[in-house]
Amino acid sequence: MTTSLTFKVEKGGNRLDTFLAQQHPEFSRSRWQQLIQQGHVRLNGQVCDRKNQPLSGGEVLEVVLPTPEPLDLVPEPLPLSILYEDEELLILNKPVDLVVHPAPGHSHGTLVHGLLAHCPDLTGIGGVQRPGIVHRLDKDTSGVMVVAKTEFALHHLQQQLKTRQMQRHYLGVVYGQPREDRGTVITPLGRHPVDRKKMAVVPPEKGRTAITHWYVKERFRHCALVEFRLETGRTHQIRVHAAHLGWPLLGDPLYGRGSPLKVKLPGQALHAYRLQLQHPRSGQEIVAIAPLPDHLERLLQRLRQQTV
Repeated sequence: MTTSLTFKVEKGGNRLDTFLAQQHPEFSRSRWQQLIQQGHVRLNGQVCDRKNQPLSGGEVLEVVLPTPEPLDLVPEPLPLSILYEDEELLILNKPVDLVVHPAPGHSHGTLVHGLLAHCPDLTGIGGVQRPGIVHRLDKDTSGVMVVAKTEFALHHLQQQLKTRQMQRHYLGVVYGQPREDRGTVITPLGRHPVDRKKMAVVPPEKGRTAITHWYVKERFRHCALVEFRLETGRTHQIRVHAAHLGWPLLGDPLYGRGSPLKVKLPGQALHAYRLQLQHPRSGQEIVAIAPLPDHLERLLQRLRQQTV
């Protein structure tokens, strides 16, 4: 079903896209620009496809919102560990080995497939009936992540990421001993100049600034349990920064070394355990905690048996 909206412009001074974004913040300004250019907005009865159309006051705007198009994916029921859910967003504990987005080699069984089955009544984002992935976790990284169920929530949560209002905390087991108990690493990160599957610390002109705060939680004979707090969210940021500091994540197939205990791990020993954000609608602070997965609990037990 389509939805119709009518607005009366009380005073001038705004352009069309700005006015609509202010009146109906469910959609971002870029989404309103898309709707205007697609001919879904009438100004005084006439279709207006100019996003920068100036408004002088007294105009009547009519908007017909199209029905969101279904995403070209077949929903697949998956066992999702939900930590929090309402009509705007969903927070879950992602297991290891679950890919977030469909990609070559992963056309089925991704988190998006599972979310489409879990949330069959999504209102649509960008005109498509899909979940809004606010931030991602690598396939072999477990832990808490938030998903937007509405366009308004997605825009709001993305702004929280951009302004660093959203706080993301990780726990990782590193191979080696940090010299200090805490610190901050600030480097530019970019694509590795030789291995294009990897990221690397690069010259400033070839990368984007990445900031990671770290705190040693527990020390072992060969390893340490470290808490990481992201201030930025670059691809593989924690993994690259840990390796750059000389103590890579245990079990990391790209940046790490083998386990001194010969413990088989499904991937890097990294878990997103805490997420703090502001609810897009109510403004209420939400803190979600994801318990450590069993394989990391077992790893810590082994390491504690060999503590110096």
